This record gives sequence, C-alpha cells and structure tokens, in this order.
Amino acid sequence: MKQWNPARLLPGRKKLPPYVTENVTEELIRLENLVKIYDTGAIKVLGLKKINLTIRRGEFVAIMGQSGSGKSTLMNILGCLDRPTMGHYYLDGIDTAALTPNQLSEVRNRKIGFVFQSFNLIPRTSALRNVELPMTYAHRLSKKERRERAMALLEQVGLGARAEHMPNELSGGQRQRVAIARALSNEPPLILADEPTGNLDTASSVEIMELFSRLHEGGATVVVVTHEEDIAAFTERIIRFRDGQIISDKRNGGKETCS
Repeated sequence: MKQWNPARLLPGRKKLPPYVTENVTEELIRLENLVKIYDTGAIKVLGLKKINLTIRRGEFVAIMGQSGSGKSTLMNILGCLDRPTMGHYYLDGIDTAALTPNQLSEVRNRKIGFVFQSFNLIPRTSALRNVELPMTYAHRLSKKERRERAMALLEQVGLGARAEHMPNELSGGQRQRVAIARALSNEPPLILADEPTGNLDTASSVEIMELFSRLHEGGATVVVVTHEEDIAAFTERIIRFRDGQIISDKRNGGKETCS
C-alpha cells in the first residue's frame, strides 16, 4: 500500500509540532468509546453512543445513514470541527482532545482536506486562487511555489485550462473538482468528503467518485459521508449508522470488518 507521510507536510522543520507524528503507522483514525451529547437546555440528545472505530491509512470508506443517524455528528468530530463529550478521537496517534483551539485549526489545515456538498469556494476568486488559499494559511511555501502547486493540482483534476475562471463560470462538477484540488493542496493524510455529490447530476457524480478512486489508488485515505448507495459502491468499506450507533461495518462485497 502506498502511504502519505505527514512529515512531508512540514519540509525544512527540524522539530515537528506535537500533533504531527514522525513515524507513519498503519492506523490513521481511532475512536474509543466516543460519545456526543447535545444539551438543548430542556433535554439532552445523545448524538453518538460509545463509538469504537478504526480507519487505516490508505482506506476508502463510506459512512452511511439517514438524517439523524449520527453520521454528520461523526463527520464534524473527524474533521476536528467539534469535540466529543466523552471518549477519545486519535488522529495520526494524537488524542485531539488534548489540543488547543489553535492547534486544532492547524491540524485541520495540514492534516485534513475537506470537500463539501456546497463546494464552499470563494465566489469572486479564481479557481487557481481558491486552491492556493490553504497553502497561504500554512505559511510553508513561497508565492511562486504555491501558484505552481495550485496549477499542478488543477491540471491533475482536469481543470488546468480553467484556472483563471471564477466559480460561477464553472459547472457543478468542475467546482467540485476545484474543491478537491484545494483539499489536496497541503498534502493532508486524510480527505474528508461530506455528501460530495449531493448537488451534482449523475454523470458529474460518477466523475467525482472516479477521481476519489484514483486518489485512493495513489495512497490517500478517503472518507465519504453519503446516503446514496451508488456513491458508497465506489468505496472499499461501508460503515452504516442508525440512532447514533454503528449497525454494520463491511467490506464492499459483504465481509464484516473488525474495527
């Protein structure tokens, strides 16, 4: 299996910060007795119920479930956008509960590439500049290097000729490809996609999932949150949620997975 080494994300540094591991292990994500409780004041809602889960480096995983099943809650925790009420979330061997808000922000920038249903591109900014932005925040490359890398990523997703186009000049599928290029900009070990085909037609959805498949074949760890069976069929492992719990965890083809 090809592996992405997170140490590559910080070239030239003699010492890595505490939330970046020097040794690449097979395990990328580990959840231990993870609980999320939403306190609405009048009542407390149990969003996740003692979730135990491992995702290994290089896996292509679909997380499925209907509205209210807990998959979006899990997505927010995996993306370090929210914290569990109890339990532990280890990303690359680091317990994210121990990180400060600033460290969590840097983890999101360096370790997680986000792809959203609504694309989340900056409207009055070119495709090239949208892809450059995460690298700007990472402060690790020169302006020339950022531009060259952004252009190379756009070419990788088939949009080199559209680099200077604004999002409103692109189709939905093209905007999502820009979003994927942006997600790859800092070479994160984890690509986290939340309903990435939800706003796309069938043909564009297939193109996007084929692109994720190629990234996976190149060594990326890709986690897709979806409620669509035909989208989940592109992945190698499907985890299903209901009422805040994992009800099944299978390899595509039906074999149970040990988490």
